[in-house]
Amino acid sequence: MKIFKAEPSYWHHTCDKKIGLIDSLFVKQARQKPDFLRRMFDEDFARLFHPRNRRNGNIFQIVSSDDGVMQKLLGNVKLRHSRRSVDETIFELVAEVAKALIWSGKAYYFIFDDPESDGVDVASFSSEGVVRLFGMHIQWVPQRSERHWDRTDAELPREIRILDSAKVIRFDMPESIKSMLATQNRTLEVLDKYQFIRTTDFHLPPTHENPNPTNHFNFEAWSDVQDLSLYRATRSTGWNGRKYDSSKRSDFFDCHRMIRFRRNQAVLRDAILFQLGVELSRIGKNHTSEFSVKISATDSLPSIAHLDELTERLAAEKVGFKEIIDYCYKH
Repeated sequence: MKIFKAEPSYWHHTCDKKIGLIDSLFVKQARQKPDFLRRMFDEDFARLFHPRNRRNGNIFQIVSSDDGVMQKLLGNVKLRHSRRSVDETIFELVAEVAKALIWSGKAYYFIFDDPESDGVDVASFSSEGVVRLFGMHIQWVPQRSERHWDRTDAELPREIRILDSAKVIRFDMPESIKSMLATQNRTLEVLDKYQFIRTTDFHLPPTHENPNPTNHFNFEAWSDVQDLSLYRATRSTGWNGRKYDSSKRSDFFDCHRMIRFRRNQAVLRDAILFQLGVELSRIGKNHTSEFSVKISATDSLPSIAHLDELTERLAAEKVGFKEIIDYCYKH
């Protein structure tokens, strides 16, 4: 085993890991193929922004003590899509962090020095095997086989990399959302086991004594129980399971759900923006001792306060369904 100070390893991209008993304490087996309902929820919940938000001008309010340092920190963030401004960079970054938090509950970025430009590069790395211990960030890298196309694969030993915490940017899922998702996902996991069950699976097999067995199974009742279980499991998050045309739900029910779902997304969005401001302020102090930055959403995005107001007005029958739908889907 090697223990040393280093930058994060991207071993999970290029290596076949060999998880031993000790490794399993630090490196969890990631989900390779998300289940049907869980995958749909993850995709829907991670859509914190409507596509038209990008065309609404500045959607974030940035209050910084030094715009030059702010530009330096965010100007070289490595993201999947190109961007032209700090506002667009934050837009992409928040969306990327949200996906990572929904998937694993944590998201990590590392600041790499760029001697050529006298600046920095900020790139994400996997949270797999990363733990925070006594204020230090440690990456546990298991034994692995490194693949090469032009030569024999190499067998690499287990490593413990001590990361420079001053260069690590960490995001955590808010505890309220984390607890909510954990409760919901336990039920979704059970429902997914029977998601695509067929009516024939409940038929009694024909026998010589009874070649035409009567089937008393009520598949419609089975479907109703699944829907009821889904709605109960998603009550806290407000997710509708992508069921848009059911005659079993009222418009009042759908609007309450819609508001709750968008509110939870706004809570996650604001938590990421808050943590981003805290982390950038901490990192920026290496450049300017008094550096600070605060990032928040503008009125172009849904606000928790307005969503709460809509909930109260809906309960008092003082708002129309169209106003709620327009606000939730067009912001």
